[in-house]
Amino acid sequence: MKIPVAPPDYKAVIKETLDSGESALSFRLFSEIKPVDEKGRYLHWDKLRHLPSPSGLTNKQWWTGTKVARTQSYRKLPFFDKKNDPFQFNLTDQIHEEFHWLDRYASGNIQSAETITNPQTRDTYLVRSLIEEAINSSQLEGASTTRDVAKEMIRQDRPPKDTSEQMIMNNYRAMQFIREQKDDPLTPSVIFELHQILTEHTMQNAEKSGQFRNEDDDIHVIDDHSQEYLHTPPIASELPERLQKLCDFANSESKAQTGVSFLHPVVRAITLHFMLAYDHPFYDGNGRTARALFYWAMAKQGYWLAEFISISEIIKEKPVQYGKAFLYTETDDNDLTYFLIHQLDVIHKAIEALHRFLDKKVKAISEAEQWLDKNDKLRGKLNFRQLALLRHALKHPRFSYVIEEHQMSHALSYDVARKDLLKMSDELKLLTKTKQGKRYFFMVPDDLSERVGKQ
Repeated sequence: MKIPVAPPDYKAVIKETLDSGESALSFRLFSEIKPVDEKGRYLHWDKLRHLPSPSGLTNKQWWTGTKVARTQSYRKLPFFDKKNDPFQFNLTDQIHEEFHWLDRYASGNIQSAETITNPQTRDTYLVRSLIEEAINSSQLEGASTTRDVAKEMIRQDRPPKDTSEQMIMNNYRAMQFIREQKDDPLTPSVIFELHQILTEHTMQNAEKSGQFRNEDDDIHVIDDHSQEYLHTPPIASELPERLQKLCDFANSESKAQTGVSFLHPVVRAITLHFMLAYDHPFYDGNGRTARALFYWAMAKQGYWLAEFISISEIIKEKPVQYGKAFLYTETDDNDLTYFLIHQLDVIHKAIEALHRFLDKKVKAISEAEQWLDKNDKLRGKLNFRQLALLRHALKHPRFSYVIEEHQMSHALSYDVARKDLLKMSDELKLLTKTKQGKRYFFMVPDDLSERVGKQ
């Protein structure tokens, strides 16, 4: 990934136009051009320079008119870059449409799938989502462990075997920590603890976990291929003040703290994500910390469906676009609109992916129930968790289940998880119970399909 081409100095073009005395051109630049193109896109110069410009205008003039329109509607944020220039954003029609969609489908008033509003199944899908985000966020940062191995590690609560597994386990615990903190104010102490959880046993310098980077840490965001510096964060001495300002912004809804009379909650959450990444307050783990703060802010502000999605899964599909959204902002007058649009699209796609997953799972469970209805001895005997396990067992002969894994997968007490498996083994004879030491294992018998069909 390369740094985007820097936009031309639109103020110089304005001066040239005024000096030329071309009134018709001046009128077009100051009055006719909108912040977006004819397709409604909020384009950076890096892309706009390659497109056909409106009739009678050069691309630089088109860009100048676009910047004039944007400048007139910028909304300032209470954050500044290394040069003490403010961050700012615009609210386009596209952004307003996304706000409306999210307010309908991601907050407390939505008509959501019964599976995640039903207390009996909600925790199962919440655990699944925490695991997915933990895996995807870690893989974004270089973790190489496969999805199946990572899921097995978390659900069996076994110790990580290497750094990649440790990153994923840390991410899972961090997501749990964030959920526990969502009703409390954000403080630097909370962020330090979050970072410490995320980086435990993964940093070469363990003492830097949960601590600000210092002046001796030569921190840059570097392109993996060209080794070009993409971003150099603010100096370390500024970090305490910058982090406190971030917390004040997260906690307050007043104009004095946000810098604007009204700030949409999702703008606040995305801004926290961006600014933590921009400030890069830690030696390592900044991206994971930034994404975790996004989840905290969304849950804090009532967008509870965000707990069930994985933004990192969508980001991981096109990581270059994620990086460009940061760079577009930094190279164009700290215009956060680029990052807002990118992240709103990510959230939208993550929610749609969740609903596709839920529809698939609900359909599969329904089919299993209909199938078992034909069996007099099994009809109505299995709960949602046991049905899910049976479906898995039929596809995985000789697979072995343990109580702790079933407990973790569904956020159960040990006793409830134990009863689920004992019923399937001792009463219904769907699993074969064995014991190794003090631990019970529940094995899928080779003839499970026949047992189900004959009972």
